[in-house]
Amino acid sequence: MKVILLKELKGKGGEGDVIDVAPGFANNYLLTQGYAILATKGNLKQLEARKHNIAKREAQRLADAEALKAKLDALTIVVDAQVGDEGQLFGSVTNTMVAEALKAQADVEMDRRRIEINTPIKTAGVHDVTVGLYRTIKATLKVAVGVEVEAEPAAEEAVEAAEAPEATEE
Repeated sequence: MKVILLKELKGKGGEGDVIDVAPGFANNYLLTQGYAILATKGNLKQLEARKHNIAKREAQRLADAEALKAKLDALTIVVDAQVGDEGQLFGSVTNTMVAEALKAQADVEMDRRRIEINTPIKTAGVHDVTVGLYRTIKATLKVAVGVEVEAEPAAEEAVEAAEAPEATEE
């Protein structure tokens, strides 16, 4: 059964694509959820008239995704986690934790399902995480785990050193 997609459908196509799918999938999911309409002569004619608008929206989405990719590639976010003596984490860093840290530190809202952690992050340090932005555009985000925990004693020493000269001057 031929249908015209109204929205992007992962693994099938993008807005305006005419695809051939099983009748059950079309009737039970695509048509009822508003992802597609039947590919009749009238709908195909309307699609040809809308192709220019669809192409403009697609170009805008690609430009936005490329801009976000450039921003994320240059970004390093810090995820708080409890770290043991030997650098092992108590548990692991999840894509939900990365999404929350990304929202808090860079003000970028990202769906946790788009964040791909290939190997579980169970050690302290800087790790690379892939973020799927749009179709084939993916960004590599650096995630620092347990870095703040190591930096805190040095920061406390710096504060104590800064307070010490003030105490001697008085």
